[in-house]
Amino acid sequence: MNKLIAFLAGLSVGGKYTLVFLLMAVQSACIPIPSEVIMPFAGSALAHSQTDLIVLAVLASIASNLGSIPAYFVGAKGGRPLVEKYGRYLLLSRRDIDMADKFFLRYGSLAVLLGRMLPIVRTFIAFPAGIAKMNQVRFHIYTFLGSLPWCYALAYFGMKLGDKWQTDPRFKEVFARFHVAVEAAIVVGFVWFVWTHWKNRDGHSAS
Repeated sequence: MNKLIAFLAGLSVGGKYTLVFLLMAVQSACIPIPSEVIMPFAGSALAHSQTDLIVLAVLASIASNLGSIPAYFVGAKGGRPLVEKYGRYLLLSRRDIDMADKFFLRYGSLAVLLGRMLPIVRTFIAFPAGIAKMNQVRFHIYTFLGSLPWCYALAYFGMKLGDKWQTDPRFKEVFARFHVAVEAAIVVGFVWFVWTHWKNRDGHSAS
C-alpha cells in the first residue's frame, strides 16, 4: 500500500485522475485493490473544494460501474455452469446458487446498494448479481447510487487529512489498525464459510 501511495504521489494531476479512475474500475472487477487507499489519497491530492469532491465521487462511481461489467457478464453467462461443474472444489453447490438467486430476486437492489458501501463486498458484488441475472440497468443504477456516498466519504476524509496523509504517524497507525481489522473480519468470514460448507458437504453434493 505504501508503494501505491508513493506511486500516486509522483503523478501529475491528470495522471492522478486517470489512475484513480483505472484503479477504481479494476477493483470493481473482483480484483481486491482497496478503495480505502485510493479514494482518501485522491481526496488528499486532488480535492480542495466540495466541487472537487463531487467530481471525484462521480468519477469513481462511473469507474465502479464500468469495472463491474466484466464480472457481471462472467457471472451471467458462465457463472452458474462453472459453479455447478467446479463449485465442489470451492465448497459451493447448486443449492448455494439457488439461495443466491432467491436472495437477489428479493433483495437484489438493496444488496447492491449496501454492498457498494462495504469494504471487500463492493469488490465482488457484481459476480453474484450476474449469476442471479439481476436486471442490468437496475444493477448499474444501484451500483452508482451505492458507490457515490462511499467514494465521497473516503475522498472527504482524505481532503480533511491533507498533508497529514504523509507526515502524521498517528494516522498511519490508525490506518494500519483499520486494515488489520478488515483483514481479520475477512479471515473469520472465510473460516466460517469453509467450516459450515465442509460440515455440510455431503448434503451439498447431493443438491
